[in-house]
Amino acid sequence: MDYQGLLHDAMTAGRAVSGRGRVADYIPALAGADPAAFGMALVTVDGEFHGVGEVDRPFSVQSVSKVFTLALALAHGGDHVWRGVGREPSGNPFNSLVQLENERGIPRNPFINAGALVVTDRLLGLTGDAAGTVLDFLRAESGNPFLATEPATAASEAEHGHRNAALAHFIASHGNLENEVEAVLEHYYAHCAIEASCRDLARAGLFLAQHGMRAGGGRLLSRSDAKRVNAVMLTCGTYDAAGEFAYRVGLPGKSGVGGGVLAVMPGRGTICAWSPGLDPAGNSVAAIAALDAFTTASGLSVF
Repeated sequence: MDYQGLLHDAMTAGRAVSGRGRVADYIPALAGADPAAFGMALVTVDGEFHGVGEVDRPFSVQSVSKVFTLALALAHGGDHVWRGVGREPSGNPFNSLVQLENERGIPRNPFINAGALVVTDRLLGLTGDAAGTVLDFLRAESGNPFLATEPATAASEAEHGHRNAALAHFIASHGNLENEVEAVLEHYYAHCAIEASCRDLARAGLFLAQHGMRAGGGRLLSRSDAKRVNAVMLTCGTYDAAGEFAYRVGLPGKSGVGGGVLAVMPGRGTICAWSPGLDPAGNSVAAIAALDAFTTASGLSVF
């Protein structure tokens, strides 16, 4: 298959709509991003790499980090994590308080902010350093030892993170946090503020295409748990637009308001597309258009 040609055509489709998006200016550290920037990388389970655009330009991974937080919490603690968070689509914005109140402090899924706070809390309890565990994993799997949290971004999110703090306190009021709210928030902001490139994230996510096997040959997740993470990505990974993403792209995927989208082709490889301009749901307009074009032309979806 001509992956390079497919990616080039996908980039053309993405760039054609990049002007329709708006950067995440509610986080001041992200407000200066160039909405026309674009990168796309593909890594196969056989070790092939293909890329177009700015594949090595670091960006703030934001909620893409939640995939790795969940996988590591499962790897360290097994199904314990599911006692405090559900696996259903939310149908509401990623920072909504409404369902959390109605459902007594149990977030609907691990990829909305409330759910990711619970998963971060569990990983913190299991490892003593949730953000560091995520960062170490990303460095190891990507092969890039220079990945790091951007302190200014983490500080910016903390300074303007009143709603996330409200979510965390509400969850804690229902007894669904094991650690102090301030510690959970600190680690949450730190793993969201990690900067990585399309190349880095495509490589780091390859364990999900390899049924739980890490780059070095060791196993992170059982085949069954890898399947489950992919399933939750498909149904919940793009906020309250997950149905639209499944319809257009047809792959498990996780987006972040930094403009990145990581998608998994089980048994084949991973793709990361990035462009900072977002739609109203918080997903990259150009990245999703490019992934749509790629799977439509290649037929490489799970359907």
